[in-house]
Amino acid sequence: MSQLKSSVSAERTSIHDMLKDTPANENRNSAPTVATNPICPYSRSVPTGLSTCTSSPAILTPTTPTSNDDSTILKTSSRIENIKNWSISTYKCTKQLMFEKLGKTSRTHDAELETQIDQLRETQKKYSNVLRLARALTSHFYHVVQTQHALGEAFSDLAQKSPELQEEFLYNSETQRNLTKNGETLLGALNFFISSVNTLCNKTIEDTLQSIRQYEAARIEYDAYRTDLESMSTKPDGTIGLEEAQQGYELHRQQFMKLRAEVTIKMKFLDENRIKVMHKQLLLFHNAISAYFSGNQQALEATLKQFNIKVKTPNSAFPSWLEQ
Repeated sequence: MSQLKSSVSAERTSIHDMLKDTPANENRNSAPTVATNPICPYSRSVPTGLSTCTSSPAILTPTTPTSNDDSTILKTSSRIENIKNWSISTYKCTKQLMFEKLGKTSRTHDAELETQIDQLRETQKKYSNVLRLARALTSHFYHVVQTQHALGEAFSDLAQKSPELQEEFLYNSETQRNLTKNGETLLGALNFFISSVNTLCNKTIEDTLQSIRQYEAARIEYDAYRTDLESMSTKPDGTIGLEEAQQGYELHRQQFMKLRAEVTIKMKFLDENRIKVMHKQLLLFHNAISAYFSGNQQALEATLKQFNIKVKTPNSAFPSWLEQ
């Protein structure tokens, strides 16, 4: 028993001696580490003095605007200025339109040009009506050709099954096949006519009308700034903002004159192009219709060759005019 006690006390003494001999750094290493600032190392313990810290913490350092902040500020101010200018211009133009309708202000009037513009709009309206009717005619005629083709096939089938009427059925089948062939040729001419008139009406004329809309908008802006300048000139204290009004007036006057010159030139070239295109298309339409309904197959084919229109082969299925 005494031996057991002596051994236990010996173990305690040795463990105690081992703990004594353990360096203090090992206890620190076993403790959880704390992230420190490489410039000013802080710990969880309260520092005894702040003189050892060479710089203040980052949260206390005042920040300066960067280049990104400057560019953002410039963009924002530019957008605000654009919105301001747009609002002023919109207000002036709306006021000008209202006063024109009420007859309280004058407007710039070019009688010759505006007459040409009205005629062009009327021409587009009439050409659109011709285009609509030509499409309707082509659609109806396409169904006639399809019916003739089906009728010719029916006659041919009956000719094989009715020996007593074989000659009559074959004669009518051949007639319907010839009509189908000529009808497909006429459909090619009609589709070419529709395509050309559609391009002229909805692309060429529409492009000029788009320029005319821009010209009319510029005319309203010009009159609005002109009226604003005239009203400021008549006021006793009109010198305030007069220079800015003159600059706005001159800028819109130049834009208005530029667009008016462009519209005049475009309308001149459009009129020449319109006459040339319609002369060709009306001649094609007349010759093709006349040749088909007079039964002149050679004249019909010659008309398509004259205008470089490819003739559809009789054996292939003719597509709908909507697909073309």
